[in-house]
Amino acid sequence: MAIVNILKDIQIKQAKPKDKDYFLNDGGGLRIAIKTNGNKVWEFRYTFNQKRRVTTFKSYPVVNLENARLKRDEFLNLLAKDIDPIAKKQELKQEIFIDKQGMFINVVNEWLEDESKRVKANTHITKVRIFENDINPFLKDKHIKDVTKDDIIKIIRTKEIQAPNVASRIFIFFRALFNYAIFKGYLTKNIFSNSKDETKYYITKQEVKHFAKITDEKILKELIEEIYNYRGMHSIRNSLKFVLHIPLRAENLCNLKWEYIDFKNKLLTIPRAEMKVKDKNLPDFQMPLNDEVINILSDQKPFTEHQRYVFLGTDNKSPINNESPNRALQRMGFNDERKGKKQRLHGFRGSFRSLIDTLDTDNKFSFDIKEKALDHWKENKTVLAYTNKANYVQRLKPLMDFWSDYILSLKD
Repeated sequence: MAIVNILKDIQIKQAKPKDKDYFLNDGGGLRIAIKTNGNKVWEFRYTFNQKRRVTTFKSYPVVNLENARLKRDEFLNLLAKDIDPIAKKQELKQEIFIDKQGMFINVVNEWLEDESKRVKANTHITKVRIFENDINPFLKDKHIKDVTKDDIIKIIRTKEIQAPNVASRIFIFFRALFNYAIFKGYLTKNIFSNSKDETKYYITKQEVKHFAKITDEKILKELIEEIYNYRGMHSIRNSLKFVLHIPLRAENLCNLKWEYIDFKNKLLTIPRAEMKVKDKNLPDFQMPLNDEVINILSDQKPFTEHQRYVFLGTDNKSPINNESPNRALQRMGFNDERKGKKQRLHGFRGSFRSLIDTLDTDNKFSFDIKEKALDHWKENKTVLAYTNKANYVQRLKPLMDFWSDYILSLKD
């Protein structure tokens, strides 16, 4: 039987450094290395699967003789069970790391960082804001494995009172976050079933409401005047002037890039992948730009042409947030739906579509071309994909000129 507990504490205390490292053995694989710099480091040597291995127990006197022996005995017990002590040590370290990293706030930050590489900057900023304002304050002190369905429902119900559309997004974010946590090993079981019917248990069904839009000419005239005379951020004013004439979706407007603008040919081209309808068989979205729109873009150019995006936010680098123009519209006084005086970014599309039918008394413009101005595709997409693109843009030009002339006619 191997002799153990050979050393005495006084021997270790009195051991002096030499020209080379040397060792004092305590038996059972435990020894202390006396380094040339005077450091004294505990080592445990053993054989596992016919391979010689060495690990350390920190230095003396941080780990004294008694504790070093306890650690050696612990490792000898592992070896008796055919467990490699080094592998077990690494496994425990990983478990501790995962447990710490698995705190809800840490998982959220890691997931958002990962998501930022795959989503648009504007989308990422919105996600971060929703977590910081509506989710993290409730769960910041919890481990993600301790988050319950009741926790999530409470957060969603609270937000449903304030903003139902945001509440539904919170549910989607939670589901994606938990799938990520499973993938990373922070969770072993997902509280979401990921079934199509699952949403109804978390989200209260809301009455479908269409985007507010202005169709009264008198109120529209007020809106046009307010936008053209807006004294706030340059990018906000010009983005609102632009969308008066070119009814893009909010996401496309806010993320508009200079590379999409052809000043020479007065043409806007947005890649199909960035439109709501992303069918690769369809052509890129194209829209002719009249002189007023070119003037708006030319006015904007000196302020933001040094960056990729046309309409920049306050950091002078990222695109404007979708809500920034909406807040400007509220400040202008267009927030009263009962009086028909409420307008949001998406509402400009509705105003265009409703009023263009009213104004087109001679039916000069086909239903098809009015729909294409909004990038609506309901017909056979394969057939339309082969439609002459030049003819498509040419047909849009008189429609958009007609609309811009009408907008400018209401401006004093």
